Amino acid sequence: MEKINRSTLMKTHALLAAFILPVAIMFLVTGALYTWGVKGGYKTTTHELHLKTPIQGELTELITLAKNELKKQNIELPTGQAKIKRIGPAFKLEWTGSNMDIILEPTFQPLIAKLQIKNTSLHRQFVQLHKAKGGTSFKVYTAAFAIALLLLLVSGFIMAWQLQKLRKLTLISASLGIAVFFAMVISS
Repeated sequence: MEKINRSTLMKTHALLAAFILPVAIMFLVTGALYTWGVKGGYKTTTHELHLKTPIQGELTELITLAKNELKKQNIELPTGQAKIKRIGPAFKLEWTGSNMDIILEPTFQPLIAKLQIKNTSLHRQFVQLHKAKGGTSFKVYTAAFAIALLLLLVSGFIMAWQLQKLRKLTLISASLGIAVFFAMVISS
């Protein structure tokens, strides 16, 4: 097997690491803090919507109602996906994004619905991006980040493997990493 040019590999490794460092730090910080319950906050406003007919709990109906109200208030739509959450006979629309979450639900008065607009704090916005609640462009960016991270790890492994004095240590470290991974999966 022909060796990969070490100088090219090192340059690629270093430039790739520098390029993905900002998004890697975002995922590292938000993931670590989220593990300990630090998720960021919201500034919430609540609005009453006066209806002509009671809402029935259909996704398209609730999305249309939310879109119309957001348009009236000149507010952009959330970047994530909308879904209906049901608890027994009750329902509500939850539409999450990186900048805001929307909750739309009926009230005890059939012709009044409640719309909550939850604007994210900066930290919560990063958490929402971490949770794939951003737009398509950020999702493509994070998929590229995942590929770049894999290439970074593979190139680091190859560089270590190419050095005779590190080959045994690299094999031991990789084997230990695999063993610890499976032990953590089994113990969780």
